[in-house]
Amino acid sequence: MSGRGAEDDSAGIDSEEIKPVSPADMEDNASEKDSGEKKDTTANDAAADPNLVDWDGPKDPANPRNWSKKRKMLNTSLVSLSVLYSNIATTMYAPGASELASEFGITNNVVSTLSITIPSLGASMGPLLLAPLSEVAGRVPIYWASAWLYIGCTIGCARSTNAAMFLVFRFFGGACTASFMTCGGGTITDLLPKEERGAATALFTAGPLLGPVIGPIIGGFVTQAWGWRWTFYLVLILAGVVTAIAMATMRETNATIILASKAARLRKETGNLHLRPARSPQVSLRPRQFAERALLRPLRMLLFSPIVLLIGIYMALVFGMTYLLFATFPSVFEKTYHWRVGVTGLAYMGLGVGCVLGLTTFSLLSDRLLGKDGVPERRLILMMGVGPCVPIGIFWYGWAADRGVHWIVPIIGTVFIGMGALVVSSSAQLYMMDMFGPQGAASALAALTLVRNASGAFLPLAAEPLYKRLGLGWGNSVLGFITLAFTPVSILFYKYGGWLRERFPLKL
Repeated sequence: MSGRGAEDDSAGIDSEEIKPVSPADMEDNASEKDSGEKKDTTANDAAADPNLVDWDGPKDPANPRNWSKKRKMLNTSLVSLSVLYSNIATTMYAPGASELASEFGITNNVVSTLSITIPSLGASMGPLLLAPLSEVAGRVPIYWASAWLYIGCTIGCARSTNAAMFLVFRFFGGACTASFMTCGGGTITDLLPKEERGAATALFTAGPLLGPVIGPIIGGFVTQAWGWRWTFYLVLILAGVVTAIAMATMRETNATIILASKAARLRKETGNLHLRPARSPQVSLRPRQFAERALLRPLRMLLFSPIVLLIGIYMALVFGMTYLLFATFPSVFEKTYHWRVGVTGLAYMGLGVGCVLGLTTFSLLSDRLLGKDGVPERRLILMMGVGPCVPIGIFWYGWAADRGVHWIVPIIGTVFIGMGALVVSSSAQLYMMDMFGPQGAASALAALTLVRNASGAFLPLAAEPLYKRLGLGWGNSVLGFITLAFTPVSILFYKYGGWLRERFPLKL
């Protein structure tokens, strides 16, 4: 089937309308072909114009939607592994933060906390450039370039000689990891129809939550045995292995780029210079146009779509609360329960168990709940049911730690936080992917990543003054009440999301 009616996010930007799927489109969505594109008149255009290069029929093996399950799984697994190791690196160093502060003479607790969270700030900036660039240059080149730059930044962190050098490399390392998270959603959309995306999205989304849980568990023992620098050398080894496998096996999934390459090859083979892809990447964008797309499209989605804005804020709050716990666990369990540095990482186990429970729940139920009509709002059913676990877990953890009861009790509370956080994040991202489709998924995910990672970078900075003033009990209760106030967002959009998508189409 031809692609012009299903052009991806690289379509021209002047007065372009990225219109979320409306309820009126549901019947068409339910009858999508295996190629993943809706019926349109472009197929007739392609047949009438012999110079249009498209797929060789609906079963063309070059179409990523027709790849074998094994090949699809390999691509999605490599992206998910990249997301995982980059997020492991974010907090693996956390148990060694005090050691680094002592070595570099850092006495300001804000700077010490920022040394843990600053990769999230970098990751919030990266999507503005990388999301549209992946639509122009392809996803695989962005993955590879980002991975090698990340490896360079990891070496820089390990070899840092002062705090400023360390923070700079941590920031740019975080910016490089944004490609995995932002473009990964596009890869899943490229490969899988919406009724098959649940498990892949859950695995992909687990990285930002499960990675920071695994990191400190490993990092605590590594720091105690060999020092904080070895946490980065370990990440370097892991990143190098995954990147080498990706370069050997990962293939481009962006249909626009594949068809453009096919057209270029056929022009060379046939000498027909009039051949052109049915979907044309905007490789000739002027710098001003590219800057507009890179910077303004995700921001416009946040400003002019109430769905993107409120879902983004809710997801950012949940992510920020989780990162606040990541940053404060070492001090809380060292001071309250007198744990050693190596053992402190085990405090993250509750969040890890919760993430695994959330991953399992979402993988098993998300696609089943979608239904045959494919209404995007059905992705919010699990968010409505499991989302309240986050504030429940925050209250539980805060008051248990405040009262100094047995250490297992606050850790059980974090199980609820981990489960709820994973389901909220997975539901939000899959909702955006289903709602905007190939036309705007990358930019919508960039918008979510922007607010989510900014929250993960800055919200933990409020932990010390909050806990100092109110204590662990009431301090965490404030966080719990704020999160609780946003839980009805999923109910609101489940009920009125279809009307809002009709009422607020995005003119970009």
